[in-house]
Amino acid sequence: MYFSKMLIPTLREAPSDADIISAKLMIRAGMIRKVSSGLYEFLPLGLKALRKVETIIREEMNAAGGQEVILPLLFPKELWLETGRWNVYGKELFRLKDRKEAEFCLAPTAEEGITDLIRKNINSYKQLPLMLYQFGTKFRDEIRPRFGIMRAREFLMKDGYSFHADEADLEKYYKIMFDAYTNICKRCGFKFRAVEAASGAIGGSFSHEFMVLAETGEEEIAHCECGYGANTEKAETLPFEPLTEELLNMEEVFTPDIGSVEDVSKFLNANPEKFIKTMIYIADNQPLAVLVRGDFEVNEVKLQAYLGANELVLADESTINDITGAPCGFAGPVNLKKKIKIIADLSVVNVKNAVVGANKKDYHLKNVNAGRDYKYGESADLRKIAEGDICPRCKKGKISFSRGIEVGHAFKLGTKYSKSMNASYLDTNGKENLIVMGCYGIGVTRILAATIEQSHDENGIIWPDNIAPFEVIIVPVNFADEKTKEAAEKIYNELTAKGLDVLVDDRDERAGIKFKDADLTGIPYRITIGEKNLANGNVELKARKDGKEGIKLLKPEDAVAELLNIFKK
Repeated sequence: MYFSKMLIPTLREAPSDADIISAKLMIRAGMIRKVSSGLYEFLPLGLKALRKVETIIREEMNAAGGQEVILPLLFPKELWLETGRWNVYGKELFRLKDRKEAEFCLAPTAEEGITDLIRKNINSYKQLPLMLYQFGTKFRDEIRPRFGIMRAREFLMKDGYSFHADEADLEKYYKIMFDAYTNICKRCGFKFRAVEAASGAIGGSFSHEFMVLAETGEEEIAHCECGYGANTEKAETLPFEPLTEELLNMEEVFTPDIGSVEDVSKFLNANPEKFIKTMIYIADNQPLAVLVRGDFEVNEVKLQAYLGANELVLADESTINDITGAPCGFAGPVNLKKKIKIIADLSVVNVKNAVVGANKKDYHLKNVNAGRDYKYGESADLRKIAEGDICPRCKKGKISFSRGIEVGHAFKLGTKYSKSMNASYLDTNGKENLIVMGCYGIGVTRILAATIEQSHDENGIIWPDNIAPFEVIIVPVNFADEKTKEAAEKIYNELTAKGLDVLVDDRDERAGIKFKDADLTGIPYRITIGEKNLANGNVELKARKDGKEGIKLLKPEDAVAELLNIFKK
């Protein structure tokens, strides 16, 4: 392909509203253009890279026994009412009506659609297991679309679903898909971690996120040298060892206009580890108190999952005052004004002689102890993991944090959707059983953005070989020179004949502009043909990832041979 024949509108500067490096570089490299907030057009260069990612994913899905289908983008309200997600999904769900006033949604995910397909076509154990997948456009009405194609309102996703006779068969296949996703990440050239994750609105009993490691990542990952990894919504915590100290008499202390743990600890000269925060929540319209150690935070994802609640919010000031008898900052578990459920995080179970709010403005209580001074009904792991925590797996190493970009997510759905939508099969005895499901999503457009976030420099994108829109760019310094043009076309024909994707920059531009565009677009290998080097029988071969250190002077045939060897052609 010739540069002058392609639509590659490169820019020297990115638009002011491009907020992360991948968005800036994709726009500058002429790969995408913004249409509206969260909506993007893919230009030829961007689409070529996107299709290469899609090919890698398709090959791995087929190797794992998947069969490709295409589901509608538009689903009727009735399917989503069956699972209860029509209202649970909230305002992110695009809702619309047709000319007959029938209600539909634009699919943000496809559990309802695929389960409906299966229940109409699977009725016997002989048809199981089965895995179906699709590449489909998804729609989510993000409140603040940002980060270019990383968090857009419309995006391309591969979603796959497996169907099994029992949990044991799902477990076996889940491992196959875990390996397939690992292969996808490796083939895309990522540095990544597979981490345990919360299942969120999709649901299910267990899931893994595949996280591309990048400082600009939205999510924080907790990990240990033993190999344990989890996103911070899911990461488990351990209880602390019991403290052996004498129980002191409870004492009320005056703390004027001081409500935060930090300020009270300074005022009382007490360690925050001795504090117990009392957080008042409303779960499905019912109030409850959650106790957590003063130097930690409640993990609301864990709490909501533990409660099995559809909605969970912090109580407002009026509700807190009504339940505790005090304003915010002075709530405590001793003698609450109203009797409500109290749950203790594991971090407070062994705290002795704690400091808590006195449920009275400007007062706290010292030397408070569970059992003697207050009681809680249940204890559970409900806090956010913290740097330096002991690893919950090996119970020896300490937890560290990294940032990551989620590109894929695998779930064990179990019977969540088959039960609500009555998707069942007959076993060998003719007995009806619910189909057990797995779910496997991966963001195709997101992979491109994540690649750039992880692989770029001050000059532009650095594409991995497997997903670069072109593998080689040939830059004739002066394409109007007959010998230069002849050499460029000879190399081009030899490489394309062997199956390489090659771009020839035949534009009538200065060499500097061509070099800048070659670096900006991130094509992995550049062959530069200049009249002086060519007169000596040489061309320049440069690896994009190696910068100036990657330049070699080679005979044209040797440059071709080296590229064919790199790409195993």
